[in-house]
Amino acid sequence: MNKLQKAVVTKLISVVVFTVISVVVFVHLRGVVNRSEAKRAMEHLRQVVTDYKQKHGFLPPESFVTRAKENFGWSMRLDDLQYRGLWIDSESQPHEILAYTEYARNSYLSGSKHLILRLDGTIDWIEKKRFHELLAQQQSQDEIKRLQKVP
Repeated sequence: MNKLQKAVVTKLISVVVFTVISVVVFVHLRGVVNRSEAKRAMEHLRQVVTDYKQKHGFLPPESFVTRAKENFGWSMRLDDLQYRGLWIDSESQPHEILAYTEYARNSYLSGSKHLILRLDGTIDWIEKKRFHELLAQQQSQDEIKRLQKVP
């Protein structure tokens, strides 16, 4: 190979490496932005639930949460939101899961996670395996049967 060919190959390799690194970085940044937007939507849900609870003294029904989700435009950030207000009672602990959604738009770097809203108002990201363990401890048989009937 002569000097010109070596220079062309070197520049081509540099461009390819730079492009691959850029794509990986932008995919990761997209994931970070999407996760941030999902968390902000869950914070808005927390505020809606808190306001309702302060006004009425109890958690809102699922229909109220569904309408709020549609009215405020954050439904696309919380794709498959599962609201557990029906299964929460006065004996429920503050750490119990009130609402959750699986975050399907995960990046290869962060893995699959669930975004949860706890009864005490905290919002957390939980690894998929840990989430299923935690939810299994909190779900009643009636709730499991109802979720199996929902398409």
